[in-house]
Amino acid sequence: MSEPKSDQIPDGYELTRTTATFDNDTVPPGLLSAHRVANGVWGRLVVHSGALDFVFEDQPGTRMPVGDGGHVVIPPARPHHLELNGPVSFAVEFYRSASPSLDNDDAPESSGLGPPTE
Repeated sequence: MSEPKSDQIPDGYELTRTTATFDNDTVPPGLLSAHRVANGVWGRLVVHSGALDFVFEDQPGTRMPVGDGGHVVIPPARPHHLELNGPVSFAVEFYRSASPSLDNDDAPESSGLGPPTE
């Protein structure tokens, strides 16, 4: 399999779930601190309105602004977080391999969507 472009989900993966649309009042707290998409799962953050900054933890000084209609592709297991800078609405799509041997369908998609941990 060839290396995907940084803004595309790799070939062989299919959309399996999309979160509810979140806004400033409903965003899960875990998305605002370091978290990761599960192994074998790719994420795609899609901004519906407003804007936010997306930060990969291994590039803390680099904020990627994402505005209306924009998206960020999130590789498996790469730590990241969101920074809300004003009113925004967005959702996260999750993609799993179409080949069951490459994926674990029982794994949660993201550590940022569960209850806060202490």
